[in-house]
Amino acid sequence: MEAADEQLMIAYRDGEAAAFETLYARHKGPLFRFVLRSVRARGEAEELFHDVWLRVIEARSRYTPSARFTTWLYTIAHNRVVDHWRRGGLKLASLDDPDDPPGEPAAPAQDEPQRRAELNEQMRELRTALEALPPAQREVFLLREEAGLSLPEIAEVTGIDLEAAKSRLRYALAKLREALGDG
Repeated sequence: MEAADEQLMIAYRDGEAAAFETLYARHKGPLFRFVLRSVRARGEAEELFHDVWLRVIEARSRYTPSARFTTWLYTIAHNRVVDHWRRGGLKLASLDDPDDPPGEPAAPAQDEPQRRAELNEQMRELRTALEALPPAQREVFLLREEAGLSLPEIAEVTGIDLEAAKSRLRYALAKLREALGDG
């Protein structure tokens, strides 16, 4: 059985470098997608992504597991994204990056042209629907879907109350369903 992230962070805090490698491997994809979808450009996202991990490294000696590691990690990421927005003004990220967007599903193994075209169209519609969400709703949705955070954890990460987190997620889901023709 794999060690819990909190145990790994404690091991890293106590000097076990391999524990950090495991944490990084587990969280790099979802964290990068969260950051990328929160800022305008891939370069900015990469810079913020690396900065988040640098802050994890810098904070390791002070780490105490008062919440799930994922909550702690995404709190750092949320704060860095908010700082970025404050410095440069709030900008919505384009999710239609033609250059190998991270975390997209691989093409179906059977390589059927019609099925592939359908999947591409569905992904385009989802990207468009996500881009149309207000930033606060998009953030809550992405924290839920990319990071797998619970509503109380989302509220903690974003500094909003639980009811606001629920409301933002409910509105985001309703808008996505409507945009995708499911509602």
